[in-house]
Amino acid sequence: MARNIDITLPDLSGKIALVTGASDGIGFIIASRLARAGAEVIMPVRNPAKGEQAADRIRDLVPEARVTTRALDLASLDSVTALTQQLEGEGRPINLLINNAGVMQPPSRLTTQDGFELQFGTNHLGHFALTQGLLPLLIKGKARVTHQTSIAARSGAINWDDLNWDRDYDVTKAYRQSKIAVGLFSRELDVRSAAAGWGITSNLSHPGISPTNLLSAQPGMGRKKDTGAVRMIRMLSRVRILGTPATAALPALLAATGPDARGGQFYGPDRADVGGAPAEQMLWPPLRDMDEARKIWEASERLIGARFPA
Repeated sequence: MARNIDITLPDLSGKIALVTGASDGIGFIIASRLARAGAEVIMPVRNPAKGEQAADRIRDLVPEARVTTRALDLASLDSVTALTQQLEGEGRPINLLINNAGVMQPPSRLTTQDGFELQFGTNHLGHFALTQGLLPLLIKGKARVTHQTSIAARSGAINWDDLNWDRDYDVTKAYRQSKIAVGLFSRELDVRSAAAGWGITSNLSHPGISPTNLLSAQPGMGRKKDTGAVRMIRMLSRVRILGTPATAALPALLAATGPDARGGQFYGPDRADVGGAPAEQMLWPPLRDMDEARKIWEASERLIGARFPA
């Protein structure tokens, strides 16, 4: 009989949490668990109707939940700026930021509204710009920032000669790059916060492998039907060889709320990276080089045209 895997969240009453990608899948579970623990949850979403449906589902699950949606398209720097300016105008500190949203392996090379390769532009640059724009509120809230990477980042490298994959496009290598960049950004943010006295801690999580929508049919991204991979993942999840969406959400929840979780740490499932209980893990080789972390930070600032404070 499969063991019941879960963690207990601390009381988050009075805390404000912002979770990207919370309208379905792992992000929805993260948002609903945070709301159940007492946090006020902000859900920035690309699809307003889908976002409101998700917020209503959370309110059904947690009648006392305080949850709101905001407009955000991580594939548009203008959209990111609009959200950060809106929240900065409200002036309320943000205590938890979970950079969870992502896209994976479109059927052909696509770009963001700003011309970046879609996976790198959304998974990394969109979240980099979001975190940069929210920095004053994160400093106010002495925030913990948790970044969701992927098992794909166990191998691969940053394509320094062509970050945008304008030549010799390889969708899998581009996805790996985007998730390696997320991990390196997480590490550099923690180092720079400590050096500058921002009071922010930044750590990293990955969900293992579970049946989410990343490889499902997504007509808006050009994928008309589920991939064979996601059908296999669903089958293996049902027999508990792989994780479920509920267990896949736990590493990010532990990283974001665990009383012993600290900046610079890395969390994932304890069973061969694919499933099981959340636990601290050793960093994968592509995420270890702090020179690479500094380089991706500086390159990202150049690409989005905005700098973090010194």
